[in-house]
Amino acid sequence: MSRYVVDKFLFTADRDPELVARYRADPASTVAWWEREHANAMLNGIAAEASTWCGFTDEERRALATQDHVALFELGAHPFLTLTLWIALFEQDSDEPLAMQRGYAARLAHCSLPHPDITT
Repeated sequence: MSRYVVDKFLFTADRDPELVARYRADPASTVAWWEREHANAMLNGIAAEASTWCGFTDEERRALATQDHVALFELGAHPFLTLTLWIALFEQDSDEPLAMQRGYAARLAHCSLPHPDITT
């Protein structure tokens, strides 16, 4: 599990409206592009400060590429980061306030305590 990289993707995507739109329109290629271009960037993308080990597992890549927040939760992605990105992605499709959040929670109703460990 590379929770750090998953959480980094969720965090950075949520703070960039263009990246949110790109991820909404074409999640699989956005995930592949981000992993290739940004997963190993350190210190806000300064090239001299790059790593070589960061990347998604196949399971994480699949969950991100299919926008499967339940799978991400079960893999240990931070639930706040996932929720805030999903609000940015999908709230606009809802006809009433909180509808997206209620649907998000309903799909997680089968989960019980203790929740997955979210430490990175």
